[in-house]
Amino acid sequence: MAISAAAETGQRAQAVLIKGGRSFVGVNDPVIPADGEGPERPVKLNDFRLEACTVTVERFAQFVAATGYRTQAEQFGWSSVFVGGGNGPGQAVGAGLSWWHRVDGASWQHPEGPGSSVAERMDHPVTHVSVVDAEAFAQWAGGRLPSEAEWEHAARGGALRRRFPWGDEEPDDEQIFCNIWQGQFPRLNTGRDGYEGTAPARSFAPNALGLYNMVGNVWEWTAEPFRIRSVSLRARERYETARQHGERLLKGGSFLCHKSYCFRYRIAARMGLSADSSASNVGFRLAFAARPA
Repeated sequence: MAISAAAETGQRAQAVLIKGGRSFVGVNDPVIPADGEGPERPVKLNDFRLEACTVTVERFAQFVAATGYRTQAEQFGWSSVFVGGGNGPGQAVGAGLSWWHRVDGASWQHPEGPGSSVAERMDHPVTHVSVVDAEAFAQWAGGRLPSEAEWEHAARGGALRRRFPWGDEEPDDEQIFCNIWQGQFPRLNTGRDGYEGTAPARSFAPNALGLYNMVGNVWEWTAEPFRIRSVSLRARERYETARQHGERLLKGGSFLCHKSYCFRYRIAARMGLSADSSASNVGFRLAFAARPA
């Protein structure tokens, strides 16, 4: 697939320059140890650029128009859609996850399935994209997906120890910092943050480096497989499952995260999905080298 020179020049120029150096990834006090959030380990990073926002529906539509690309969800004929308390079209996806349904015809253009549209969401993150789709877009745009260490370093604003991109203050129904679930998951979302689904990619205040929605809104694919370094039995079992299914790492949580169920809208939080997975709360953003090669 040919690289679009216009896409490469424009987006690289707009991406935020992130200074590298000595940094770290993970935490020593993990909230969900079985996810592999710890221990903290040192890393050394080169300077790089990271887009201020996740890739939007509008940009992905430009990619599709230029290349004729068909996402894996379109090829498979279905994708995973959140249906609240479990009532909705399609069949439940996965044991114990009645609120996720396989919906025939769901895709980046039809996020809730046939009849739904992205016409009013062109500035929202594109969703229902697998990591294969994200990497195809990245190749076309002349970029790449970030590593976990790059993503965390950028989300924190450098080699700083903080739980969230804005600091350590916990969001709730009164303190609105990002697009997450308010109310009682999964049956009642009060939408106090202004959104029951995705929000525009430039919603809420950016972090100190000017990056938007590094937590909440949509999970973001990274360049890495989902690995867990913990030696606990539960963590080793989780890693073995991830290895068998070829899972890839995502960061940042989504609009469906709630502290009572999925407290993963923290910088150290992480999730793994198979490379061909797509869902209504999964997107991506691009990284670039600090200078053109």
